[in-house]
Amino acid sequence: MQSLTSNSVVIKLLTYSDELVEGKPLYVSSNSLPVKALNREPAGHSFHSAALKLRGCTKKVVEDKEDTSDSPKKVANNDVEDIPSYETYKNSSSNKGKKKKNKSGKEVKEQHDHYALLGLASLRYLATEDQIRKSYRDAALKHHPDKLAAALLLTEESEEAKEAKKEAIESHFKLIQEAYEVLMDKTKRRIFDSTDEFDDEVPSECAPKDFFKVFGPAFKRNARWSVNTRVPDLGDENTPVKEVDSYYNFWYAFKSWREFPEEEEHDLEEAESREEKRWMERENARKTQKARKEEYARIRTLVDNAYKKDPRIVKRKEEEKAKKQAKKDEKVMAKKKLEEEAAAAIEEEKRRKEEEAKLAAEAAQQQKKNKEKEKKLRSKERSRLRTLSAPVLSQRLLGISVAYVEDLCMSLNTEQLRKLCDKMENKEGMKLAKVLKNDETESEEEVVEAKQNGHVEANGFATQSPRAAAMV
Repeated sequence: MQSLTSNSVVIKLLTYSDELVEGKPLYVSSNSLPVKALNREPAGHSFHSAALKLRGCTKKVVEDKEDTSDSPKKVANNDVEDIPSYETYKNSSSNKGKKKKNKSGKEVKEQHDHYALLGLASLRYLATEDQIRKSYRDAALKHHPDKLAAALLLTEESEEAKEAKKEAIESHFKLIQEAYEVLMDKTKRRIFDSTDEFDDEVPSECAPKDFFKVFGPAFKRNARWSVNTRVPDLGDENTPVKEVDSYYNFWYAFKSWREFPEEEEHDLEEAESREEKRWMERENARKTQKARKEEYARIRTLVDNAYKKDPRIVKRKEEEKAKKQAKKDEKVMAKKKLEEEAAAAIEEEKRRKEEEAKLAAEAAQQQKKNKEKEKKLRSKERSRLRTLSAPVLSQRLLGISVAYVEDLCMSLNTEQLRKLCDKMENKEGMKLAKVLKNDETESEEEVVEAKQNGHVEANGFATQSPRAAAMV
């Protein structure tokens, strides 16, 4: 550690961490403001001079030699500071002192860091036009050749050194003017910003709790390319789903102004003819168009990855899936219920038919039994009629014949036969024949009795023919 004593005060020129981790940013502090570097220590004459001047300490030039009349007197100017060479900006962190190559492997023309030349390296593409104008005025006043040349040339001894210093001052001032012209021209600035150092990495995997930490910075990085400057915010886990949908709609319709000049493989100035120049233009346009498609594909991949991992979208999808499953289960249950009701109806119909069939069979069986019983009773009554008619037939009363009796047996039903036989009971001779013949000379008492019993007309006794009575 070096130190400089000024007014009996020891001031540290530089402090830094004990260990340097390869590939990791190194945060250091000096007599000036904190500085961030990439795996290298801030050092050098210009750095220490700037650090001392910011603290109000300057090295004094002591002249030990006596003035001579034949040698020019050296002038010590404590207010003069070293002018950074254009090489300092040429080899800045954005370019790293190496020539860039496009995707085809061809080296492209190296350019200076315009933002660093105007002192806007920390703002870069975020710098406004007013900031660029102000920085340019300050840099132009500070590094104008007319202001610096006379003072700095006095410190050089040889003419060659003076000429080299003068050229360095003029070159540096020209670079400042060029930087101002580029950054104030929207088209040229876009081309320069497009070639500036940028992290194209697209996150793919992350834990749900780290989603906003991983994808938030990625979207903010790529928002710089948006044609629409009003880029929505990713929000947090409490952002309404409607705003989340609007956010992803914006990024799915994202329009980029990013240019790809490094993809222009052919230098039009090298064309030997007009036809070759046109061919070069077509090839450059084809390469640029391909790069634009790849850029849009990269943005689309970023949005797709975020949409898949967004916990708000995942939650909504799960809720929608649960609702769909609930509706599906409800439909399945309703269908199952209908099937069960249909099965129950079919089973009920089957049971009813079986019951009806059973009742019908029982009725048929009972009817059969009744018919058989009726048949037996009719046969019994017929036999009874024949038995009761036997005396009438044997005496041939009233011309009653066997055919007549058989006709009565076949035409009358069981009840009629029973009633007829009941009338014939306990009667003999002509009375028996008249009952059997159902003669009109039948006594009034018998007719009245028959009418009261309701069997006169129903049984057909009012007729003279047994067959007519059976028809009634």
